[in-house]
Amino acid sequence: FADHRPLYDWLIDNLPVPARPQQIEFSRLNLTHAVLSKRRLMELVEGGHVDGWDDPRLPTLGGLRRRGVPAAAIRDFAARIGVTRTGAVVEAALLDHCARDWLNDNAPRRLAVLRPLKIVIENYPQGKTEMLQAVNNPRDSDAGTREVPFSRELYVERDDFMEDPPRKFFRLAPGREVRLRFAYFITCREVIKDAKGVVSELRCTYDPATRGGDSPDGRKVKGTLHWVSAAHAVPAQIRLYAPLFADASPEGDLAECLNPDSLTILDVARLEPSLAEATPDDPIQFERQGYFRADPDSTPGRLVFNRTIALRDSWAKTKGA
Repeated sequence: FADHRPLYDWLIDNLPVPARPQQIEFSRLNLTHAVLSKRRLMELVEGGHVDGWDDPRLPTLGGLRRRGVPAAAIRDFAARIGVTRTGAVVEAALLDHCARDWLNDNAPRRLAVLRPLKIVIENYPQGKTEMLQAVNNPRDSDAGTREVPFSRELYVERDDFMEDPPRKFFRLAPGREVRLRFAYFITCREVIKDAKGVVSELRCTYDPATRGGDSPDGRKVKGTLHWVSAAHAVPAQIRLYAPLFADASPEGDLAECLNPDSLTILDVARLEPSLAEATPDDPIQFERQGYFRADPDSTPGRLVFNRTIALRDSWAKTKGA
């Protein structure tokens, strides 16, 4: 384009145009683990490798919106990379970092168990339900609190239990005491397995004096787990997204560069009841999991949530931010 500048200027000087536009040449944006060429994106869409132009794995504005990347994060990303004439490849992790920065300040926290394991608190009264106070956003005091139901039967993350844990595993294990977020200290007393030897249920006891997560005798526990009440939880499908391409710079036949693990679907998730009212306009942090947003496919009888980004920030860690 710069080589044609003299011709462009001559035409502007010699034609009766109402204004004199300014020309600015800049390089095309390139992202790692992505393609931004419309022709190459069309190959993916028409080849059935993605779910349309707004597939959350695509770098289109529609895809980013459906994944839950806020507009403010996209503007922040654009301001950080600037405009240059020299072609360069920008790390996709920087866009994730910008999204995480905004969401950390603005997304309310909620409890969600993606891979549930049932817990029965044997010394908790049957039929009893308590409403506990949970903080909506520890970074925003004006966000206030909400009530979450607590009962005898709960779900926790399956990954938060190990029958024979390594030394630095501080979550639930036989005989070990942990804290339930906003609730009580519990201790695992018995492990129930199914016919295949897979852990299907944990029998626990709780300390009634530790309501709110602190013990009056000052004893400390190292593990804090999120949970939901089994009787009140709402089922949901969770879609976990990863980069569409395994290669940082996909070239040639894009089908051969695809990441086979770019989408993981979990159909057994259980969420706190307030999430039944979530809409695609509501950014949410699932505590200890990441940031999520309801998908347009979501309906009152079939909730669907897309993971926007995980909690851990690899870009900030590598850049020392």
